[in-house]
Amino acid sequence: MSKSIFYHAGCPVCLSAEHDIIELIGQENVDIVHFGEDRSRIGAAEKIGVKSVPALVTPNGNVLHLNFGASMADVKG
Repeated sequence: MSKSIFYHAGCPVCLSAEHDIIELIGQENVDIVHFGEDRSRIGAAEKIGVKSVPALVTPNGNVLHLNFGASMADVKG
């Protein structure tokens, strides 16, 4: 993986974190995944260890869970 991936569900906590992540590492260095817009990526996120959103997965595969917004069970509905 060459870019970080930021997963979120579109809640205010997630959107605020998205803006901060972009400011910190730059839009070109992060793939933004909004589960409300792309539910097909939920399985891949769970497979790499995302337990809640917002979460940032670093290029070397570390999953950083940020300010708890929603569990993956909540995201899947």
